Amino acid sequence: MDFKLVSDYAPMGDQPEAIGQLVSSIEHGSKHNTLLGVTGSGKTFTVANVIAELKRPTLVLSHNKTLAAQLYGEFKNFFPENAVEYFVSYYDYYQPEAYLPSSDTYIEKDLQINAEIEKMRLATVATLLSGRRDVVVVSSVSCLYGAGNPADFHATAINVRVGQVVSYKHFLYKLVEALYTRTERELEPATFRVNGDTVDIMAAFGEFGNQCFRVMFFDNEVEAIQSIDPVTGQRIQSLDSLTLYPTNLFVTTKERINAAVQQIYLDLGKQIEFFERAGRPMEAQRIKQRVEYDLEMIKELGYCPGIENYSRYFDGRAAGTRPFCLIDYFPKDYLMVVDESHVTLPQVHAMFGGDRARKENLVEYGFRLPAAKDNRPVTFAEFEQLQGTSIYVSATPADYELMKSEGVIVEQLIRPTGLVDPPLEVRVTVNQIDDLIGEIDKRVKNDDKVLVTTITKRMAEELSKYFDRVGVRNRYIHSDVDTLERIQILEDLRAGMFDVLVGVNLLREGLDLPEVALVAILDADKEGFLRNVRSLTQIAGRAARHSQGNVILYADTCTDSMRYAIEQSNRRREKQVRYNMEHEMLPRRAQRSGTGQSALLTGRDTPEVNLTAYPIAEDHYAAVADVQKNYVASENIDALIDKARADMERAAKSLDFLAAAKFRDRMYELQKLREENKNKRN
Repeated sequence: MDFKLVSDYAPMGDQPEAIGQLVSSIEHGSKHNTLLGVTGSGKTFTVANVIAELKRPTLVLSHNKTLAAQLYGEFKNFFPENAVEYFVSYYDYYQPEAYLPSSDTYIEKDLQINAEIEKMRLATVATLLSGRRDVVVVSSVSCLYGAGNPADFHATAINVRVGQVVSYKHFLYKLVEALYTRTERELEPATFRVNGDTVDIMAAFGEFGNQCFRVMFFDNEVEAIQSIDPVTGQRIQSLDSLTLYPTNLFVTTKERINAAVQQIYLDLGKQIEFFERAGRPMEAQRIKQRVEYDLEMIKELGYCPGIENYSRYFDGRAAGTRPFCLIDYFPKDYLMVVDESHVTLPQVHAMFGGDRARKENLVEYGFRLPAAKDNRPVTFAEFEQLQGTSIYVSATPADYELMKSEGVIVEQLIRPTGLVDPPLEVRVTVNQIDDLIGEIDKRVKNDDKVLVTTITKRMAEELSKYFDRVGVRNRYIHSDVDTLERIQILEDLRAGMFDVLVGVNLLREGLDLPEVALVAILDADKEGFLRNVRSLTQIAGRAARHSQGNVILYADTCTDSMRYAIEQSNRRREKQVRYNMEHEMLPRRAQRSGTGQSALLTGRDTPEVNLTAYPIAEDHYAAVADVQKNYVASENIDALIDKARADMERAAKSLDFLAAAKFRDRMYELQKLREENKNKRN
């Protein structure tokens, strides 16, 4: 099936030319291409058109799951009749296993899995293995972490058709091998129930998620296959065939399990001998007890906590070889789109080092076998080998993307809204704060907002205090401010609770603030990470969604970065203004979009998702305050904890991870206060 792009509008401005250039260069064999698009120019729509024309399975890589959810919603709208899948980390909470030698502290792995996202991950894999070509997978960088062997996942899939001769017992065995659980009670996803020669199965995920099927046998022949109502058992539809995929990405065959267990025993003996020769009996005893316990569980149950540390054995890989990952499930001619590439690629580059540092300690002190190091994300060199034809999407592509693209750099500078880049004006630092306050007053009168960026956290705090003294409604934000509090500060800015946001690094990609009419950059001439060309351009882009947007750079000298940023801005503005004049187009202010992912994914009509939509919020603040005042009604606290958990799960199910994280932290805080309250009473 081909891609069918659905949209109420056609490509305009630079978009037709950008689409044509990208399609042409890729069809002529270009492996690396860069789409340099300014903020608000419709880069996602351009990419969707390229995908539709190239007709290739596509992986869209994002640097965090919140932006991935936004992209998923957009592509789902563009391709409603095609397979648009979502693949991100399925942990609502994850504390990795670690050992700190300095304090002799062992930290056990702790996690909470989001069942809905796990189903979406499995559905992604099943769709890719089904042979469909009209597939778009939107993923965070978690797709580069270890996954199961694609051959094993495909081999464990169950295919049955009416009239097929198959052993009834063999069919049940295949269900168990695919990690379906037999039950005599009400069917749940990934379970089956046997009644004579009839087997009722509830699929685990995907197109058939929460759908129930009945496979009826006559002797060793499949007599009928039906979809049924899971409660009444009434037949809904007769089917000719049925395919059921495993309920877990990490599945393997019984033969491979037996071979893996034998190899683990051999490697355990070598590691024990290594520690004993080194005169470290404690580490030798520790690794012996841990691995033998894990092996007993694997032999009895087919599973043990931390089984991913033995993935190399189950995959049949040699020591040091890379693990399988989601990209292995794609065909060779797939298309990769790297969103916000200047942030995503450095994140890919850093993943391996962080994981390896933690694993080294676990192996060195006898908590894991050396094979645990091979359960890891891919290295950047391995990532480059796995890359298919790639499109790097960014307003400020890094040197790596530009070098790789070898001149295939497509610019998209015209915005559908007609908005032009904000002018960049340089002013001297003498009396800069008084000058800035005057500019702030002008914007506040029009009910607009202002961003001010400083070079240090101390300066941000001191400037915020000064603004307080002179009556400017403001807040500050930097890395010491809790993540969830930062989110709330941005919500408060948009809600009009204050007018000026002071910060150190306000170039967060995806920060959509159409209310911002002025961006002031203090110490613009201090060359460095926060004042290089890329940072200046990104910061200035925060004012690009306002029709009267303006950027002021306070500096005593004009650095090369400032000069280049201003030259590029003027070049873009000239082209944008000329286009508007030729097409008689008046700039209009961009609409506030918010995070948007929950509304897109749950089908709600609300334009954005706000944490205040969840009624638990005020109750929690009150509950925390009451407990801190020696409030002892533990049953009320228990009810609030249960309510917070339910709200967290509801928010996570709709992929609103910001809200889910907030409810999770409140739940933990209430649990902690409940324990403190009990201790006081005791």
